[in-house]
Amino acid sequence: MITCFIRYEIEPTQRADFEQYALTWGQCIPRCGADLIGYFAPHEGSSTLAYGVYSLPSLAAYEAYRARLAEDPLGRVNYAFAQEKRFIRREDRAFFKLASGRTT
Repeated sequence: MITCFIRYEIEPTQRADFEQYALTWGQCIPRCGADLIGYFAPHEGSSTLAYGVYSLPSLAAYEAYRARLAEDPLGRVNYAFAQEKRFIRREDRAFFKLASGRTT
């Protein structure tokens, strides 16, 4: 199992747009095959840092998931929403495996 952490730098005045974006991924991501852990918006401290976190069995499963997500009608709308509103300044992905003992 691998877990993808997406680190977002967002426009602080457009947090509501990011939250709408996150809610939409909450529908699309599980439907396309990933185990969504959650999207996290700024609350206290940084006003520009947000995260999306989900797990998949492997990098090969991730590639198949990304292909399905790119074809998902609501996913396409969400990508376009982010492009139009420009509330994401930067987006970085990193993949991790659990190292603390529990592997499921």
